Amino acid sequence: MKIQAAVLLLAGLTLLLPGCSGAPASKEGPYRVVATVEMIADIVREIAGPLAQIDGIIGEGVDPHLYKPTAPDVKAMQSADVVFYNGLLLEGKMTDILVKLAASGKPVYAVTDGLAEDSGYLLSGENEHHDPHVWMEVKGWIAATKIVEKALAAFDAPNATTYQANAAVYRAKLESLDQYAKTSIASIPETQRVLVTAHDAFQYLSRAYGIEVRGIQGMSTESEAGVKDIEDLVSFLVERKIPAVFVESSVSDKNVRALLEGAAARGHTVVIGGELYSDAMGAAGTYEGTYLGMIDHNITTITRALGGTAPEKGFQGKRSPAH
Repeated sequence: MKIQAAVLLLAGLTLLLPGCSGAPASKEGPYRVVATVEMIADIVREIAGPLAQIDGIIGEGVDPHLYKPTAPDVKAMQSADVVFYNGLLLEGKMTDILVKLAASGKPVYAVTDGLAEDSGYLLSGENEHHDPHVWMEVKGWIAATKIVEKALAAFDAPNATTYQANAAVYRAKLESLDQYAKTSIASIPETQRVLVTAHDAFQYLSRAYGIEVRGIQGMSTESEAGVKDIEDLVSFLVERKIPAVFVESSVSDKNVRALLEGAAARGHTVVIGGELYSDAMGAAGTYEGTYLGMIDHNITTITRALGGTAPEKGFQGKRSPAH
């Protein structure tokens, strides 16, 4: 089955699933939820709390574009009561597995479904596919919380009011984060409001918060950057006098360092402004290991490195000093 056809089939199957329900958590204890990436698992933790046992498959510093599911991963998804994934081909190598799970009747949900229904929201990506990095705009992830809330309420109806209340509290925090992002990025001098990173994962952030974005690689890290790509970006850095570029936690820094060397050879000093979280969050148990912390870290790091104003410890005062 071709990937595109598989995705279409999966989209059709998931539309049939909201009516599926499992045994209420209130009677049998925590049920099991598996999410493909930790950004999604974090939403479920915030909304389900102790009512569910939540596991993420693709962890810290791992690139989901290239990730190949292992036998334990497949077993975890098969034994889960509910499965959440991003969709939009972020987990391209898991597509066939997700299709089979949905076909078996298991509740399987793409958290981007609500955005797909919003005409004009999704950005174009590569090979006629949509850009999957919707979590880079906080409003996009607020929409994802609504998918999770409805799915958990459908699976565990006795606790629906709990999920609704938890989701409302979490969305209020996300609204505050969104406002912080707008204010912080706007404080960067306009001529320096350019984000250069290892791969093109920040277009939603660009559109939402008014910062130009350039990635060395494409939206999927499967696409390789050529010599000309790097040379063109070096010229851009020199001409615009951009002071800093950024590495990513889940992508090699080789190409970014080539930019620094190329700019230096042409008499312009560029520094690494910090490490950003793009396709994966920080370490489990840390502030940056939550979605709020991930985005707070990114916005604060970008703002401070490019000459804007943001508190060193971020909008909640929780950003790790090492960052």
